[in-house]
Amino acid sequence: MSSPLVLIIDDEPDILELLDMTLGRMNVRTRSATTQAEALTLLDQQQFQLCLTDMRLPDGDGLSIVRHIQLHCPQTPVAMITAYGSLDTAISALKAGAFDFLTKPVDLQRLRELVGSALRLSNPPAEDEQTDLDDPLLGISPPIQQLRRQIGKLARSQAPIYISGESGTGKELVARRIHALGPRAEQPFVPVNCGAIPSELMESEFFGHRKGSFSGAVADKPGLFQAAHAGTLFLDEVADLPMAMQVKLLRAIQEKAVRPVGTQQEESVDVRLLCATHKDLAAEVAAGRFRQDLFYRLNVIELHVPPLRQRREDIPLLCDHILSRLAERNQRPQPRLSSACLERLCIYRFPGNVRELENVLERAFTLCEGNALQADDIHLSGGPSSGDDQPDLTQIDSLEDYLDQIERQAITQALEETRWNKTAAAKRLGLTFRSLRYRLKKLGLED
Repeated sequence: MSSPLVLIIDDEPDILELLDMTLGRMNVRTRSATTQAEALTLLDQQQFQLCLTDMRLPDGDGLSIVRHIQLHCPQTPVAMITAYGSLDTAISALKAGAFDFLTKPVDLQRLRELVGSALRLSNPPAEDEQTDLDDPLLGISPPIQQLRRQIGKLARSQAPIYISGESGTGKELVARRIHALGPRAEQPFVPVNCGAIPSELMESEFFGHRKGSFSGAVADKPGLFQAAHAGTLFLDEVADLPMAMQVKLLRAIQEKAVRPVGTQQEESVDVRLLCATHKDLAAEVAAGRFRQDLFYRLNVIELHVPPLRQRREDIPLLCDHILSRLAERNQRPQPRLSSACLERLCIYRFPGNVRELENVLERAFTLCEGNALQADDIHLSGGPSSGDDQPDLTQIDSLEDYLDQIERQAITQALEETRWNKTAAAKRLGLTFRSLRYRLKKLGLED
């Protein structure tokens, strides 16, 4: 088997020579181009396992190379080489589809790590293999199939991803899937709940500490960044980070290095950052609770996880999986779901999403005495769609008035939950902002 072939595009002879020598020691063959035109010709003639391109070229720029590769040879990872401090340029490249980026002067260790990660993408799994039995994302609905396709594409990149979605939708599951399908799959996946770490311990937990750096520091301890080195660091509930920690996290992202508590020496770290929160991060920025510059660094690409109410056709499959797991764990036969029970679950709104479905089924499984779950075994929280409170038709003079009352209650609840942020409330209700404004006016709720 021949060694991998990498295309290097740069008009500086010193850079070309440095990259060629470094990759040669890694048993990697290289071809060089000094202009955009020359590079495009080579890309049309040969298949490369990686492309390294400078941002500034005599007859164009690296972003044009990235877009060309995305269009004509998307299986080839492309990394951007930018000037030191040009992080905005690097982020533009990631948004355009670049695999990763390097800054000048080129750090050789960072270069070797990048090349190693990119070459592991040379034999990606086929798309149909990404939906096999090992896929933890269960479902056949269009939203979940679209999510699978997005994950498959984003797993090939090293860009930071902001995973948005309501509580209980499975954001960590999505993060783990991105990691498992990417070139870092054999390296650590380190999840951390940012809201569960006491603020006074946060810096030590993230960056590590040296023995004696504070009371109770009886030994050196690596932080979460060090633990995730060469792998993926997943920051769940990132909106809960205190402002002081947001500043330190921003620096760690920009410098790709951390400084343990109790030392002046920085340690370089190579991690892919994924983050998530059930809050509207843009609204948190607007309210001054989250730094805009950090949001800009973390939200290079946003991936939205749909709520369960938008993929109701997946509920039977999810129920079967959850009950099978409960039966195995408790060494009991798996009960079947009666048609009335399944119908009741499928019409419920599930504000707590898949996590709420799991809790509902676990309670029913625990209390069930027969071999089937009936509708009465399912206990759902109140609300028009829960099935607990059926409307008394003798008390309804006008269906339109009754529906207006339900709509008014739902809109008011959404506005209260989002502190009367209409944009966030519209998103919570699955409406456009314009549609929400129309309904507010119709119901007499517009201020």
